[in-house]
Amino acid sequence: MPGPGPHMMYALATGQALMNISNGRFSPHHCIVYALNAFFGPDIGSFAEWLTSTIGLAGLFGSSVESFVHDPFFYVLILGFPLSLLYNRVSQIFISKGYLDSISGVALTVQQCFLLISAGSLSHFFLDHLFEENGHSTMYTWILSTGWWKGRAPVNPDAVVVIGLLCTCLIVGFIRINRIKPEKSIRKQSVNSAKLIIAIASLYCLWCASQIYLVNPPRPAVGEEADLGVILFMAIYFFLPHSLCILSMHPPERLPL
Repeated sequence: MPGPGPHMMYALATGQALMNISNGRFSPHHCIVYALNAFFGPDIGSFAEWLTSTIGLAGLFGSSVESFVHDPFFYVLILGFPLSLLYNRVSQIFISKGYLDSISGVALTVQQCFLLISAGSLSHFFLDHLFEENGHSTMYTWILSTGWWKGRAPVNPDAVVVIGLLCTCLIVGFIRINRIKPEKSIRKQSVNSAKLIIAIASLYCLWCASQIYLVNPPRPAVGEEADLGVILFMAIYFFLPHSLCILSMHPPERLPL
């Protein structure tokens, strides 16, 4: 699986890009918390095992921790809140001592830290699921299982109609939402575009799942493509963590509890 270098470089590069396009609203404080949890977070058990190996407690402590926290969701559920308190305090110290810049001049809140910890955990597994276990990880195997590998996939007319209709609705809907208007709100257009994409993606996944899991015998949902696995994987491990990073830029009062 990827080591510390790729995890840290991926998260820092993503954070730097968000810092640039947000004009500093995604601050170095955001970037550091996000990157630390993408790099060190869910692997804390492995680090604990390595650190305690010199005193003979590796198998007792490190392995037990690893089995619980090396998970994109259990890591957040178990350690998310205490780590949020820790990062909030560290951010306050860095602001007061002038160690790390922040355009707002205030420390990260506990809520912002929790969002960044969640984003970091998911980004960590974005790389892990793709590049561990010699390409035979459970997640990667499932993604491939949603495709058709029993010879050349037959062309199903209903699949062509459904997928063609959904993609046409996506393109036409996007153009309609973002058409030229005398008075337009970029934020409203962006929100409506996101809603459209989520709606079409949901219908697309429902179609794929129905053909793979409900039809007997199973049929290729979209030719030979593993679209169901790809869409769900990208939604959870790529788009969701970046959305959480974006949410962490907003003032606390504007965030949902």
